[in-house]
Amino acid sequence: MKIQNQETPFPKDTHMTDREFITDMLTTEKYMTSSYDIAENEASHSQLYQDINTLYQESQNCQRTLYNLMFRKGLYAIESETPQKLQQSYQQFSGYSNQFPYSNTH
Repeated sequence: MKIQNQETPFPKDTHMTDREFITDMLTTEKYMTSSYDIAENEASHSQLYQDINTLYQESQNCQRTLYNLMFRKGLYAIESETPQKLQQSYQQFSGYSNQFPYSNTH
């Protein structure tokens, strides 16, 4: 005897576009990279740390490749910023390094 819930009707001919597939892949890699980063920071065994670090690097490289592909194909846009805004941000964040006693600015 087959046991299942009643099927929810939905269009049978729906499909994802190439843009949706690659966006989903990039989103997944971003999530994986973030998760590996957390696991890497909490690994207490050195070999486990190395293994997770390898996975992290592979995921990071895949993420970058997908981003480059999307950007090249016009599927990912970035906004340019004015030189004044960049200088303002640089000054704001460079001031933070002076607040930490162990910074490398000495």
